[in-house]
Amino acid sequence: MTTTAPALARPKRRNRSLVRFQRNPAALLGAAVCLIIVAAALLAPLIAPHDPDFQFPEGLTLEGAPLPPGGTYLLGTDLLGRDVFSRLIWGARASLTVGFVSNGVAVLLGLLIGALGALLRGWVGTVIMRFTDVMLAFPVLLLAIALTAILKPSLWIVALVIALINWVPIARVVYSEVAALREREFVEAASAVGASSGRILTRHILPHLIPTALVWGSLGVSTTVLLEATLSFLGVGVQPPTPSWGGIINESQSYLVTAPWLVLAPGAAILLTSLGFNLLGEGLRDALDPRGGQ
Repeated sequence: MTTTAPALARPKRRNRSLVRFQRNPAALLGAAVCLIIVAAALLAPLIAPHDPDFQFPEGLTLEGAPLPPGGTYLLGTDLLGRDVFSRLIWGARASLTVGFVSNGVAVLLGLLIGALGALLRGWVGTVIMRFTDVMLAFPVLLLAIALTAILKPSLWIVALVIALINWVPIARVVYSEVAALREREFVEAASAVGASSGRILTRHILPHLIPTALVWGSLGVSTTVLLEATLSFLGVGVQPPTPSWGGIINESQSYLVTAPWLVLAPGAAILLTSLGFNLLGEGLRDALDPRGGQ
């Protein structure tokens, strides 16, 4: 009897985070939005009704203006007679590829650098964190523009540049958490029995950072998608002919008054993506917080 009760109690404790997440309507809405956008990006060849780069001769009016939404072209055509809906679907691939790849690398870098800075005391830890402070001093957008201009912008270069910038706030958060964890009894006990810093980091510190990584992994996608769209809008992000949401807005900004759908459609896609991943990240944070809910 004394051994069964704790065994039965463990699954309940493990499931509390899932229950809290399922009871959060905003988190479920965010998860649904993210799932739809990711599915659309993955299934772009099946969903997109037209080739995103094909310039339809009948895609422009007799005066050479874009066609409005409706009929053959669900969201109308752009200034070159291309289907806007197809370009939006394929643009999701570029934006989410940059978002997931760059944010994944940024989270890994932030976890490693922040944990090492807190765990390695002395001059090594000081140098690591002072370097982090120097990176924080640079304006993010200006630094991203400078790096992409130097490295010749492309989809993967943009992802790399954003990763090299976005690890900094993650490292600061991780540093604070590890600085508190290293004073805990289980870490001091591991150090007392001769465990190396690497073993303490991998076996005792990193498991406690999984909730932080999950939350930042979700919230960070929103930030990276917005930054990628900004860089593409400024002409130093994903380059044509690869469709991207920021690039579509850049190409269509002169038609804001006469053909507003060219700007509103990609703007709405960026807004929904950002909102979805923000709601998902906030829901994960509330669900994984041991002090939240019962």
